[in-house]
Amino acid sequence: MAPLIALIVGTALARLTGLAGISALDGWIPALRVGLALMFTLTAVAHFVGQRRTDLIAMVPPRLPRPDLLVTLTGVLELVGAIGLLVPATARIAAAGLGLLMLAMFPANVSAARRKLTLGGRPVTPLAQRTALQVVFVAAATAISFGA
Repeated sequence: MAPLIALIVGTALARLTGLAGISALDGWIPALRVGLALMFTLTAVAHFVGQRRTDLIAMVPPRLPRPDLLVTLTGVLELVGAIGLLVPATARIAAAGLGLLMLAMFPANVSAARRKLTLGGRPVTPLAQRTALQVVFVAAATAISFGA
């Protein structure tokens, strides 16, 4: 739920900043870029620290090699993508890349839900709810990729 909150709050605050006169954030797409960047920064940090990293490694489907390396790589890609969202010249391609990354990582969420794993000491998000969240996140990335 924290990623959704980061997306919504980050987007809303950026939009309000745009309405207050910061021209770089004057519009929903620029504000959405900030919200999505905040969300990916939040999720990327989990790839590198403490119990969350351990839990993310456990979420990688067992048939894939080197889950520790995959978690590190996806964390790096999330951070690079978040930075790319904040640069107008790279925002569209960064959003497209992050959308594809989310689709590529979704099987890990399915696997984790089926195996009844935990994340941060709590059960992973149920599959139906996780799927709905994924649709929202991919839609946000798509809006940036194809938006004005």
